Amino acid sequence: MDGTGANIDHWQERVDLAAAFRWTARLDMHEAVANHFSLAINDDGTRFLMNPNQMHFARIKASDMIVVDANEPETLSGPNAPDPTAWGLHGGLHRLVPHARCAMHCHSIFATVLASLADSRLPPIDQNCCTFFNRVVIDEGYGGLAFEDEGERCAGLFTDPKKKVMVMGNHGVLVIGDTVADTFNRLFYFERAAETYIRALQTGQPLRVLPDEVAEKTAQELESYPEQDARHLAELKAILDAEGSDYAS
Repeated sequence: MDGTGANIDHWQERVDLAAAFRWTARLDMHEAVANHFSLAINDDGTRFLMNPNQMHFARIKASDMIVVDANEPETLSGPNAPDPTAWGLHGGLHRLVPHARCAMHCHSIFATVLASLADSRLPPIDQNCCTFFNRVVIDEGYGGLAFEDEGERCAGLFTDPKKKVMVMGNHGVLVIGDTVADTFNRLFYFERAAETYIRALQTGQPLRVLPDEVAEKTAQELESYPEQDARHLAELKAILDAEGSDYAS
């Protein structure tokens, strides 16, 4: 990495977020120039980093991140204004859900298919699915694009700190966490779990669903598994660095 970040605040957080954007694009979990990730940078979470309005995830660099204030609606009229739906969703979330330090919203294919089903629950049919046992909020009340009112409504559904994934009915997925690494790791594994479930449904065969007690035990074991999220992101950044990527500039 060069010295680009020497005079830019929250540089390491910006680098981590840029890496998450690049890998989300590489895994084809993004959607054109829509979707948005954010990371709180003050104690109460109301100031946060976010991707620039309608920039493709595959091009985003650490220095491109904008700083947004959830308590300042006039942010939308500034020269580096975020996408209005991004401000509505993430502003409401960071303002009303203090434990949502990082938030990632995208329209990844399998999570969105799950969000399109009449029953959007994810049964514990494999280890990845167990990760999310009793840890998912299902939003049944899609109300159009996520402008401010819709963002506040979604934020109000994150009342249980144990539940850090929202299947946004008819929309996509919203994942929260403590750090970029924590949140991206959860986003990655939820998409993999949703893919396993959707592909299993496509066989038309009966599902082998694990007992609740086994699913909960597995979820707890995975939650306490040491450093998987940090190591995952570190490896992704190492790959980007070896390829000569400009994400950290």
